[in-house]
Amino acid sequence: MGKFDPTFVALVPNAEELTAVAKDFKIYYKKVEGKTPTSYTMDHSAGSYTFDTQGRIRLYNRHASGAPALADDIRILLKQAS
Repeated sequence: MGKFDPTFVALVPNAEELTAVAKDFKIYYKKVEGKTPTSYTMDHSAGSYTFDTQGRIRLYNRHASGAPALADDIRILLKQAS
């Protein structure tokens, strides 16, 4: 399990829960065996979600898409909410 700043909430699922969450959020992940029997890496999608006040996903923010693109999308959502 990774270590996170206590400010953040981390999901620490069992294998069954991970499969369900990945499916629900359309997340790709795959364990890649390393050069030694005890080493591996994880290929995975990277991004974040923006939720509205009802808990619905409104945006998927692709990793490295940049703050200006995210700000533009949020402006659109705020205008729609007005």
